[in-house]
Amino acid sequence: MVDLNKAQEIVDHYSQVEGGLLECLHGLQQAFGYVPKETIDIMADGFNISRAEVHGVISYYHDFRLKPYGRTVVRICQAEACQAMGSRALSAHVAKKMGIDVGKSNEEYTLEAVYCFGNCALSPNLEINGKLHARVDQDNFDELIKKEGAV
Repeated sequence: MVDLNKAQEIVDHYSQVEGGLLECLHGLQQAFGYVPKETIDIMADGFNISRAEVHGVISYYHDFRLKPYGRTVVRICQAEACQAMGSRALSAHVAKKMGIDVGKSNEEYTLEAVYCFGNCALSPNLEINGKLHARVDQDNFDELIKKEGAV
């Protein structure tokens, strides 16, 4: 359950700052781990903008999320260089291992496709809880996920 009083405090604080919506979204995400849908009306009222404008900002910036993430977040590059080196097969393996599809979350895991970490020479690349790993294949993924304490 989302603490709407806490959300209101965050919105009230940032609504006094010119252009404070982005900071407010970061504050909500930091407080709750995501931007709860229940807070959209509060933000729209606090910033005197429409719900659509709030949604537009959230959807424009990829780091804002409207659902909680799993405890372990795995992001796999799907850009051309990584695809050429096997990222699609790696994604299928990771999805099977975690029991979720790409783009989905459960309480334990979130699995996301991203399009370039800027590490193309060492592809395929993936990130586990913000830590980048290069030249990942199915075998070393299993070791990496254990090493990161995510299994």
